[in-house]
Amino acid sequence: MSVIVVEFTTLDGVVEDPDGSAGTAAGGWAFRHGPEAVAGDKFRLGPLLDTGVLLLGRTTWELFAKLWPGRSGEFPDRLNAAAKLVASRTLHDVSAWRNSVLLRGDLIGAVEREERDVVVIGSIGIARTLARHDLVDEYRLLVFPSVVGAGRRLFDGAAADLRLVSSTQAGAAVLSTYRTR
Repeated sequence: MSVIVVEFTTLDGVVEDPDGSAGTAAGGWAFRHGPEAVAGDKFRLGPLLDTGVLLLGRTTWELFAKLWPGRSGEFPDRLNAAAKLVASRTLHDVSAWRNSVLLRGDLIGAVEREERDVVVIGSIGIARTLARHDLVDEYRLLVFPSVVGAGRRLFDGAAADLRLVSSTQAGAAVLSTYRTR
């Protein structure tokens, strides 16, 4: 089992509000590079969507549950069919997006017990929590050529030594994959 964190990020490390849906002052920075910049399987998740489990926080799940169920095509079909764990203290019903299960109890314990690969999409708080507990094995960062100056950062105040595994251009952005071990 591996834990893989995937994030859209700016050159200055901001991961908050890439699509502008949170209404932050700098939000929408990823979408300013055109719809193709974020379309499809930019993180190269491929078979992980079939065999792993997505781990999403409430905010990300609510956004995705509005956007993805009505879409179809190779990537949306795989994403919609994927198993999903939703970490939330306030949600009670996650039936709006197929194959979603509410994660009750201890997040760390649930991830440690999980036998499938766990893919964290967005969900900054979850990604940071798993990193603090040394549970993240890989980061896939889609780095956009934008500098926004302010916003939540994935590695805000945390130190990490990562090993670059690959780096490839993906439209206007660069997909870089880093491993922690």
